[in-house]
Amino acid sequence: MEKSTIYSIGHGNKKFDELVNELKKHQIEFLLDVRSSPISKYNFHFNRAWLEKDLPENNITYEFLGEYLGGLPNDKSCYTDGKVDYDKLKTKNFFKDGINLLIEANKEKMRVALMCSESKPEECHRCKLIGQELLNHNISVQHITSNGIKSQEEIIEILTKGFGTNDLFGETGFTSRNTYL
Repeated sequence: MEKSTIYSIGHGNKKFDELVNELKKHQIEFLLDVRSSPISKYNFHFNRAWLEKDLPENNITYEFLGEYLGGLPNDKSCYTDGKVDYDKLKTKNFFKDGINLLIEANKEKMRVALMCSESKPEECHRCKLIGQELLNHNISVQHITSNGIKSQEEIIEILTKGFGTNDLFGETGFTSRNTYL
């Protein structure tokens, strides 16, 4: 069965117009903010209030999903030694609810992009956590980068290259504790 697609993008230090142009290039209709805290100290145009106002003016719907899919949850039981533990986080109902929202959006063939602040998907939970979980549901995340589109599988290959059968955290498989948010 062929994988279906959800996109992801990081705002990084982009100008607002750059982000909008990238989204439009890929015909994105819904931008789903997966930051735990939807603010930017350095790029105020990526604060939730601005996005809620400015994206609809560009025919893109904005939704905040950080309470479901954010990489730094408020639930302290998601942490081990002060660091987010993805294996724990994936078991939480709020995270499962967020994944189910993405599965439903995908079934409805909605043109969705997940957004976080990190411009490099290999350094972000939208790849390491959400993208990996969506692969379990046969949904591939296509990461919009400054160098074009990179598939979830390509990013994971980059992350695991040189680690043999172990992942970048020194453990087998790619579901281990996250230490690089």
